[in-house]
Amino acid sequence: MKQFFAFVWKEFHHILRDRRTMLILIGMPIVQIILFGFAISTEVKDIKTAVVAPNLNADAHYLIDRLDAGEYFSVKYVTGSVKEVERLFRQNRIELAVVLPDDLQRGRFDSESVQLIVDATDPNLALTRTAYAQNVLSAIRQSLTANLSAEAGEPHLKVTTKLLYNPQMKSAYNFVPGVMGLILMLICAMMTSISIVREKETGTMEVLLVSPAGALFIILSKSVPYLVLSLVNLTTILLLAVLVLDVPIAGSLAALIGVSLLFIFVSLTLGLLISCVVRTQVAALLASALLLLLPTVLLSGLIFPVESMPPVLQAVACAIPARWYIGAVRRLMIEGVPPAYVATEVAVLTVMALALVALTARLFKKRLD
Repeated sequence: MKQFFAFVWKEFHHILRDRRTMLILIGMPIVQIILFGFAISTEVKDIKTAVVAPNLNADAHYLIDRLDAGEYFSVKYVTGSVKEVERLFRQNRIELAVVLPDDLQRGRFDSESVQLIVDATDPNLALTRTAYAQNVLSAIRQSLTANLSAEAGEPHLKVTTKLLYNPQMKSAYNFVPGVMGLILMLICAMMTSISIVREKETGTMEVLLVSPAGALFIILSKSVPYLVLSLVNLTTILLLAVLVLDVPIAGSLAALIGVSLLFIFVSLTLGLLISCVVRTQVAALLASALLLLLPTVLLSGLIFPVESMPPVLQAVACAIPARWYIGAVRRLMIEGVPPAYVATEVAVLTVMALALVALTARLFKKRLD
């Protein structure tokens, strides 16, 4: 352990005496979390939908079939209980629910009321989903009432909306979890990507090579200082989110920190893997920026919903660590779900961490070229 702490202290010394590194590590996250732009509204498809139909009569069946027939909605569940819908929302199985009245009849639409329950974690997506649902229900109402007599007048289907998790429709609720993933990924990966390359360029690699320490030992010792500094970044981001942007932490803070630590470790190891492959610090920075920046922004769900992407891109997005972290943070921080509900995200990040550590240790060269 004494040798391990010696490596850790050496790495701390390299970081703390470099003002530019400290500026990137501490200053950049503060600027990004305050100035980062708001989420962009985009078209959505295959909205996971549940229908609450206490009375499954012919008109209710027709409405469900019409809702599921289009490309925008995919009716996954039909239930008779609103409590069941609440459970489905918490388990992230649906994104919108349509609550039908007890006695839906096409001849009484002038007094009927249909409620839309929408996940408003992302305000822009919530507005888009609500607008799509209202348009589809309006078209269904016209079809159902087309054969009514003119004397009966034109009936109207009343639609009310209930927004879950973010009733104020604040954009910060959406972009804060996304920016957390973007900042931690870029900062951790970019900084660690130059750590081993810096040893090669400055000629201090020989010190590591003549030591009896193994590759895994050296890799972990280089990760510790950046892990500590990343914790500072995480604390800063959460404080700014809560105190400046008024974004609440609705769920378990311990679970949120635990998932963040796991994601930070994945990012650090990914940076070390890049550092083992390239030969110069400039190449390391360029590789980390090109290979991580665009995929994280475009395929993680930060701006564009993954569910609306083509199947090929959805498969690629599954390999982006930030995609799983951002999803977990939104559910823990905004929705306030129990930690067990993000078990899938945690499992995927754990597998990624183990795979990256094994691959980095295998590629790490114990000799100079």
